[in-house]
Amino acid sequence: MRLLLTSDTHLPQRARALPEELLTAIDRADVVIHAGDWVDLAALDLFTARATCLIGVYGNNDGPELRARLPEVAHAELGGLRFAVVHETGAAQGREKRCAARFPDVDVLVFGHSHIPWDTTAPGGLRLLNPGSPTDRRRQPHHTYMTAEVADARLRDVTLHRVGSTADRAG
Repeated sequence: MRLLLTSDTHLPQRARALPEELLTAIDRADVVIHAGDWVDLAALDLFTARATCLIGVYGNNDGPELRARLPEVAHAELGGLRFAVVHETGAAQGREKRCAARFPDVDVLVFGHSHIPWDTTAPGGLRLLNPGSPTDRRRQPHHTYMTAEVADARLRDVTLHRVGSTADRAG
C-alpha cells in the first residue's frame, strides 16, 4: 500500500496551487494523509477528487467550513498498522514521550504544524512523522512531503521528498 503524507498546504495563502509533483504523487498513492492547515475549502475538494482514499484533519489555520468536514484527530488501520493523524503535537522537546502517552494504541502518528520534517520513534515504538510543507518551507531549506509503503503490517521506505529535487530516504 503506497502512502502520501503531506501537511500545511496553506492554499492560496502560501501558494496559488499545489506543486505538480505533489499532484502526481496524490494520483499514485493508495492512501493520502493530510495533517491539516489546508486553509481553503477548495484544497480539500481537490484532494478529495484526486485521492483514492483521503485521511485528513483540520489545523489551527482552518476555518469553520473545514472544521465542519474534518476531525481534529483521525484514526485508521492501514495494512495492519494503526495510524493517527493530528495537526499539532506541541514543542519538539519531549514530543515522543507526550505523543506516546496521548496515543498509546497507535503505531504511526502523522502530524504537521511546524513545517519542519520529522521522523523519530518514541520509546515503545510509536513512529512520529511530519512531512513538512510542499508550499511553505518557512525556515527550512526545501518544500517537502513524504511517501511510504505499508507491507506485512510494517512501515517501509519512508522517504522525504524535496519538491523539485531528489528524495532523501528516511528509513
